[in-house]
Amino acid sequence: MTAVTANTVSLSWYEASARQRIDALVDAGSFTEFIGPELREMSPHLAIFDLPEQFDDGVVIGRGRLDGAPVLIAAQEGRFMGGAFGEVHGAKLTGLLRAARAQHQDVLILFDTGGVRLQEANAGELAIAEIMRAVVEARRDGLSVVGLIGGRAGCYGGGSLIGGTCSRLIVSEQGRISVSGPEVIETNRGIEEFDSRDRALVWRTMGGKHRFLIGGADMFVDDEALAFRKAAIDALKVGRRCDVTVLEAEQTRLERRLQRFGEAEDAVEIWQALGVDNPTDVPALPTSAFLRAADNRENADDAR
Repeated sequence: MTAVTANTVSLSWYEASARQRIDALVDAGSFTEFIGPELREMSPHLAIFDLPEQFDDGVVIGRGRLDGAPVLIAAQEGRFMGGAFGEVHGAKLTGLLRAARAQHQDVLILFDTGGVRLQEANAGELAIAEIMRAVVEARRDGLSVVGLIGGRAGCYGGGSLIGGTCSRLIVSEQGRISVSGPEVIETNRGIEEFDSRDRALVWRTMGGKHRFLIGGADMFVDDEALAFRKAAIDALKVGRRCDVTVLEAEQTRLERRLQRFGEAEDAVEIWQALGVDNPTDVPALPTSAFLRAADNRENADDAR
């Protein structure tokens, strides 16, 4: 039997590019890209606005092996237009998810996105809907679709909606998740509602620690590619069906969470209500100490 090997070089997930994340995640030398840059499948819309284009349109898709098992992979490039969804970008991800059903292979989605491109609003919004449908259909066929979040752009807008449909989500402290970004909230509701320049507030409200504590993510890891790799291997071992019973239970959980924390004005108040020891210390805790604190929180039925 051929030994399974991985890239053992320490790599920050936050700092890495889409291709670097894939290379560090999968077994060494196992990745094959579909619709690569040489095919130049670019957005037909950006040139109209005199905006730069990218030959892979900001998302890398393909097949690899993870701990010896075949998987399909998509990785968004947050350095190109904030990893935003457009027509081609969305079509590549939708096609990958449909291929997963045809080949009966699990999928890893490496999110790094600010949401939909304003220049491709309608096409981008349609892409989000198609991707969400494709994720649900794959899960109903018994496949796992695991999301990994820890990039520079975070996982905002339509990306967060797709993340919510995944079987499991893996997040680092840097992995912000929110339907609306800080600047969007401030623009629409005013700085009194949300100060987008207050980085500590942004991370408390949208960062990986908070999302993990309230059940918005399933696994919390260090900002290291090998930590994401190990978590992805473990996540794919956990089956999670997708049916009416599961959806009703999730709706009930969210309603209960809103009733319990809806009046809280800051994440620290929520952490305190959850029974986290010394909640004001949470942002400064290293991963191991944070996970111990998370294990002690009250009411495990609030978990995702």
